[in-house]
Amino acid sequence: MNPGLKDQPRPPYHPSQKRPRDAAVLILLDRSGPQTKVLLGQRHSGHVFMPGLHVFPGGKVEAADARAPATGHLPPHVERRLLSDVRRPSSLRARAYALAAIRELAEETGLMLGRKPAHVPAMAGDWKPFAAAGVVPNLDHLFLVCRSITPPGLARRYDTRFFATDLSDVCHRIEGVIHKDAELVELRWTPLGHTDGLHLHQITRLVLQELEARLKSGLERDLPVPFYRPRKGRYHRDEI
Repeated sequence: MNPGLKDQPRPPYHPSQKRPRDAAVLILLDRSGPQTKVLLGQRHSGHVFMPGLHVFPGGKVEAADARAPATGHLPPHVERRLLSDVRRPSSLRARAYALAAIRELAEETGLMLGRKPAHVPAMAGDWKPFAAAGVVPNLDHLFLVCRSITPPGLARRYDTRFFATDLSDVCHRIEGVIHKDAELVELRWTPLGHTDGLHLHQITRLVLQELEARLKSGLERDLPVPFYRPRKGRYHRDEI
């Protein structure tokens, strides 16, 4: 167990004790300068879940994500760790996690991760903006940094996979997505290790710590992935 977690208080009670929904987050890295920066967005203060906090772009996995068109493939070790400790593991399930992270990044920030091929296949539902922009999402450079489950007692619970990739893999941007009434009202490129003054959830701080350590070890390497899950009202750190 991470020694910094043992004294964390129990979360406030809420009657909802539902099974957490699958979710995915995409941590965008800017490594073009001397200091690595991460993209954080400030959530609208009217949201039920994490109002006003600075977060990584992300959200719940939708059924259509598994079969959305994509180029490339998840690195084998990433897929293997994505399917560790899940019910009914399959390649489609791992694919859904990764594509949900890419879709949510686009929906919340306007940044599209992928390629612009000569031919773009038809896309339906929430994937239509990709087809309209001529973008096919790419899976080659997504790496799993962390997984966490929201503690019981909160209005919404998620089983979240945190992916990371480089800003250089973004090939298109939709303007006007960030505004005062949007899900994210502000985007901020923050130097890694310099988040003082930002309103962050505990799990966001933990993931940033894990990310910093992982970058030092090598983002692309096949290494154990931390898995934070609630036990007796506290976060417990395992590895998958």
